[in-house]
Amino acid sequence: MRNSTFPAATLSVVIFLLLIPEDFSIKIIGGNQVTPHSRPYMVLLQGKDICAGALIAKDWVLTAAHCVLNKKSQIILGAHSITKKEPEKQIMFVKKEVPYPCYDQDTHEGDLKLLKLNKKATINKNVAILHLPKVGDDVKPGTMCRVAGWGKFHNNSPASDVLREVNVTVIDRKICNDQGHYNYQPVIGLNMICAGTLKGGKDSCNGDSGSPLICDGSLRGITSFGIPGKCGDPRGPGIYTLLSKKFLNWIVKTVKHAV
Repeated sequence: MRNSTFPAATLSVVIFLLLIPEDFSIKIIGGNQVTPHSRPYMVLLQGKDICAGALIAKDWVLTAAHCVLNKKSQIILGAHSITKKEPEKQIMFVKKEVPYPCYDQDTHEGDLKLLKLNKKATINKNVAILHLPKVGDDVKPGTMCRVAGWGKFHNNSPASDVLREVNVTVIDRKICNDQGHYNYQPVIGLNMICAGTLKGGKDSCNGDSGSPLICDGSLRGITSFGIPGKCGDPRGPGIYTLLSKKFLNWIVKTVKHAV
């Protein structure tokens, strides 16, 4: 969850700008609210905590393995506001959860989960499928990506009621693993993407876990974790699970062979 790394409650991701004064107190100025229903692939997960996901088939959602759900959790398609009764919303439930079999909650490796929905979505302008990339290539440092979610827009704020989005830049893993950043605690590995800004201030946060990372118009990652309570801190950019070849093969195989 834009969570863990350190024992902490759920964390996830959203969007915002952060200013760090010399006294290092943190003020985050929210990212941008998106035009309502302009990200029709976004899925709101209301379980133990707020998470997000991407609709990758009419009855399948891709999210983060650390997002805690149960059969009563609501899976909401076509949402912009969490609280408003929007006619665009399609409310589903989880028929089956399929976490990546080698997910490691300590290292965050393989932080992916597939949700089989109890019924198929009605595809329209407000609810649409986000197609998987054809190849699982790495995403080069310097690539501009975007991430959306209903997570916190300030470290001490509640979740955002409306969908927000922020642009983040992919940062070299060597930088993310150095002493000024994660210092190999945990290791930011080849199956992860580190993204934010070296100056800090653009990040995802608690509640954004599971949200898709879109790079050059393509789904390339899933929001995983950061430093708890320090969203936007330049020392801990957001970490996303890279949709590498092995993960894509698992997703396709699972969806194809599920009963």
